[in-house]
Amino acid sequence: MLKEKYGLTDDGARNVKLGTVWTAVSNLATFGGVGVFYLLMQELMAHLSEGTALPSLAPYALGLIAFIVILFITEYYAYYYQYGVIYVESGRQRIGLAERLRKLPLSFFGRRDLADLTETIMGDVKTIEHAYSHVLPELYGAYVTLAVAAVGLFAFDWRPALASLWSCPVGLALLFGARHFLAPLSRATRLGNLAVSDDIQEALECVREVRATNQEERYLDGIRSDIDAAERTTVKGELANGLCVNGAQIVLRLSLATTVLVGAALVLQGSCDFITLFCFLLVVSRIYAPFDQCLMLIAELFSAQTASARMRSFYEEPLAGGGKAFDPSGHDVVFDDVSFSYGGASGEKVLDRVSFTAKEGEVTALVGPSGSGKSTCSKLAARFWDVTSGQVRVGGVDVAGVDPEVLLGDYAVVFQDVLLFDDTVMGNIRLGRRGATDEEVLAAAAAANCDEFVGRMAGGYQTMIGENGSKLSGGERQRISIARALLKDAPIVLLDEATASLDVENETQVQKALSRLLTGKTVIVIAHRMRTVESADKVVVLVDGRVAEQGAPCELLATGGEFARMVELQRESASWAL
Repeated sequence: MLKEKYGLTDDGARNVKLGTVWTAVSNLATFGGVGVFYLLMQELMAHLSEGTALPSLAPYALGLIAFIVILFITEYYAYYYQYGVIYVESGRQRIGLAERLRKLPLSFFGRRDLADLTETIMGDVKTIEHAYSHVLPELYGAYVTLAVAAVGLFAFDWRPALASLWSCPVGLALLFGARHFLAPLSRATRLGNLAVSDDIQEALECVREVRATNQEERYLDGIRSDIDAAERTTVKGELANGLCVNGAQIVLRLSLATTVLVGAALVLQGSCDFITLFCFLLVVSRIYAPFDQCLMLIAELFSAQTASARMRSFYEEPLAGGGKAFDPSGHDVVFDDVSFSYGGASGEKVLDRVSFTAKEGEVTALVGPSGSGKSTCSKLAARFWDVTSGQVRVGGVDVAGVDPEVLLGDYAVVFQDVLLFDDTVMGNIRLGRRGATDEEVLAAAAAANCDEFVGRMAGGYQTMIGENGSKLSGGERQRISIARALLKDAPIVLLDEATASLDVENETQVQKALSRLLTGKTVIVIAHRMRTVESADKVVVLVDGRVAEQGAPCELLATGGEFARMVELQRESASWAL
């Protein structure tokens, strides 16, 4: 139940159980102090009323010392299992989520919002962490304490026991009955906060565009609106939670009043003495003290169950299957009657029965208008996505049966939008092969023409380049990406518009670096510029997700088909630009 409701591991569930046990033992140990006090007061009252000798304080002093020692030990273990080991569980949960995400297909990330994923990994785990460290052991420990104390109280006298315990089941029933009302408010609060997070992230990413188009006020109005909506939802949720929690606490406290009334009646009847009633009230107050603390945090328990459901949704996602051995005969990439839709079989087709072969040692260029399916083909080739029907084979092996991480060991990918980390130049290049020596990294950098711009940096290859290479130009970032691919030295290279956004000088430098990278490899190039594919061995023209034509560039130009039309359009566009 703990694993299902709160996303705990086996060790985490075990520690919560131990925390519950030690919390209950600690709560029950406090009754020992009441017992010592009761016995001492009984002898003192006997001395005052009957003239007996004063009691010896030594046994009570020893009892008090024993009580303190026992309480210290039980509190120590209760604290240890509530807080000491529970944070390790939080780490296990985050690592488990990261491992799960690592094994999910990229189609999963295409369907999910980045801010939502980040909130689940960081925010939801934190919510659950607080619930099973501050709430669960205390709450379950309070249940155990209540059950044990109830047996003792009813054995002593059922009348004051009933008067003191009736409110607990009533108050908890009211509170837990209201969680079906509180759960939608908790979800609405999270969605409101997520919308604000999305706005802030978008504002930081698009600040230049917003300022350049003079849209600051309009954009800020939208953010303010979302913040106000999130605030209203949060206030509504907190108000509802406060009403439920405080209502339950009021019901619980009514038991003290009924206990006093029943106890006073018993004292007047002579069925109970004042000291017994006083100690009875002390025991009752100790029973409800843990509940007071738990109820203040009960909303977190409900939120934790919602957060756990979101975490479980990750584990319910199908993994990117693959256990087949990857031992290809060469590295020809074959598309065999491939169809693909981002929405699965029921979605609109992006590729429709596409067939072509990218041969080893040759450059195969994919061209076509925007939205024709070029980038989708490259993603399917590397199994970033799985085909809807048909097969993609590498060296005769269907990639659908190969673990994506194993498959990508044979791929080097250079995208138009380069992703760099806030690290040194050398650290970013070494991502291509983590075990590479400094000499190998520097050799790859030199082959990618990185020496030219790195030589101008004060720190050379140890220079920090900023978040996503913010201190570098587009061409410099692209050359680092190519150096990374050179260092990996994979037999298959995917180039997705690698030079599309570069100026002439940078494009020349990058083309020189690419010429070294592509030698002897299976190369799939995606390009809009026809001059980029002039030296390709084969051109595959895609139109509306279908192969319109394919062949050598000179052959396609001679036939006067779609490729020839695209070349002519670009020539006309270039002449108009001049």
